[in-house]
Amino acid sequence: MRIHHEILIIGGGNAGVSVAARLRHSGRTDIGLIEPSAVHYYQPLWTLVGGGCADQEESVRPQSSVIPHGVAWIKDAATNIDPERHSVALASGGTVTYDYLVVSAGIQLDWDKIPGMAEAIESPAASSNYRYDLAPKTWDMIKNLTSGTAVFTQPSGPIKCAGAPQKIAYLAADYWRSQGVLEDIRVVMVLPTPGMFGVKIFSKELERVVAEYGIEVRFNSEMVEVDHSSRTAVIADGKEGSKESLHYDLLHAVPPQSAPDWLKRTPLADPANPAGYVEVDKNTMQHVRYPEIFALGDAGSTPNSKTGAAIRKQAPVLVKNLLAAINGAIPAARYEGYSSCPLTTARGKMLLAEFDYSLQPAPSLPFIDTTKERRDMWLLKRYGLPFMYWNLILKGRV
Repeated sequence: MRIHHEILIIGGGNAGVSVAARLRHSGRTDIGLIEPSAVHYYQPLWTLVGGGCADQEESVRPQSSVIPHGVAWIKDAATNIDPERHSVALASGGTVTYDYLVVSAGIQLDWDKIPGMAEAIESPAASSNYRYDLAPKTWDMIKNLTSGTAVFTQPSGPIKCAGAPQKIAYLAADYWRSQGVLEDIRVVMVLPTPGMFGVKIFSKELERVVAEYGIEVRFNSEMVEVDHSSRTAVIADGKEGSKESLHYDLLHAVPPQSAPDWLKRTPLADPANPAGYVEVDKNTMQHVRYPEIFALGDAGSTPNSKTGAAIRKQAPVLVKNLLAAINGAIPAARYEGYSSCPLTTARGKMLLAEFDYSLQPAPSLPFIDTTKERRDMWLLKRYGLPFMYWNLILKGRV
C-alpha cells in the first residue's frame, strides 16, 4: 500500500487533531492523519478520576468522533520516517509519502526504566494515574487507607503534565483530612527538583499547601527502585548522593518518559538529547534541518512543560508557519513557550500556574489572581476545560 498526502500528520491526540482541524478551516483539502487507536482520551481528567472527583468514562470517546471531517484517517502506526524521501513507514508494511509532515506522536511511558515499577503498579498497594485503567485503582487505594505511609513520586526529566504527581497527593491528603485520618498517615512526596515549582510565586503557594497538609517533601530526589513484595521504595537524593528505603502502604508512581522508541531512531530526533524528541525551532515549531517538517506537543523538543495548554498555543503558530511554507514565505509566527499547569490543591480548590519560556507568570485571565488556590479555578478544571477540549480545542476553534 502506498498513499500520498500534501500534509501528513502523525498522531491523533490533542496536537494532531487540533492541527488537522485548523488546517481544514484554512481550506487545505489533502490531509492524512496516522493514528492506530480506536479511542481518544482526555488525559488531564485522570488525576480527578484517581482522586475520586470524576468518572473514568468521561475521559474517553471514539477516535472516529474527533477526526475532522475531510481528513483521511490512516488507522495504522508509524514506525519510521525517511525525511529525504518524504515517506513514513507503517506497522502494516505500507508507506505514506508527503509534501509536508507534522509530527505529534506524543510521549512514551518508560515503565521499565525504574527496576520493579512495572510489577509494582500491578500489585495491590501501588498505582499510577498515568494509565487510564489504573486511575480508578488509585481512588480505591486512597479510600481504603486509614493509616500508614503514602508515597507519591515524580521522575526526573520532562514528563507530560509535570504537576500531576503533586496534584494526586493533594487530593488524597484533602480526602484523608475530611475523613479524620490524615494525622495517622505519613505522606511523602518525592520530587527531582530543588523546589516545589519552577516559577517562584507558584512555588511559594505550594510550599504553604504542603505545610498545611503536613506532607514531607524529598527535594532533588527520585525513586530508583521499588520492591512490591516488601512494599519498599528506594529513594535516591541526587544532591547528597545518598539512598533511603521507604516502606509504603500506598504508592503512586510516575514513570520516566521519552519520545517513542521508533521516533528516537529517525533522523528527526535531536542528536544532543537522548530522550529523542523531534528537533524543532522553539519559536516556529519548524524542524531545524528539514524545513518541510514541523512538530508540536509532547514529541517536540521545545523546552517547555509538556501540557495540553502548551499545545493550544503551539497549534495556531504551527499552522500559520506551515501555510507560510506551503506558499513559499518565511515562517514568522512565534510561540513564546506559554504553558499552564492546573494544580488541584484540594477537592474544590485549584491553583492555575501559567508561565512561558522566561519562567515568569503569564496570566491569561484578566482580573483574577491565579497565583492563589481558588474555587472558581476548580470549576474551570472540573467542568470548563473538559468542555473546551471536546467542543473547541479539538475542533480548532480556540
